[in-house]
Amino acid sequence: MDNLDNRIISELRHDARVPLSDLAAALNTSRTTLRARIARLQERGEIVGFTVLTRADVMRDPVRGLMMIGIEGRGTERITRQLSGFAEVRAVHSTNGRWDVIVEIGTETLEAFDAVLTRIRRLDGIVASETNLLLKTRKAS
Repeated sequence: MDNLDNRIISELRHDARVPLSDLAAALNTSRTTLRARIARLQERGEIVGFTVLTRADVMRDPVRGLMMIGIEGRGTERITRQLSGFAEVRAVHSTNGRWDVIVEIGTETLEAFDAVLTRIRRLDGIVASETNLLLKTRKAS
């Protein structure tokens, strides 16, 4: 990927529905070049799809957050299965660094959010956690 490819992706992340003519003008390139570049990025797997974030997506869970979890020993697979069974858990991500997994949580209220955190922290094998509330979503990828 070169600089133009990176700029194309950056602009599409900002607004994936922008007309090609507007995007070409913003990037100072032709529509033909732009169309070919986007097609090539898709063929190579650099762009794997386009998505829309609606108000309903964000409002579904008025209280959202990320919980980083440290797991004792080799219990990651077992705990990941358990976490996937929680109705409030939207996604479970494996990661590297200080935390073993990052869990996306969504609930209707702060009280419900707190209750989920308590239930997760009580799972056997979880040794540490840190949680951050998501205050505002400006852009979703």
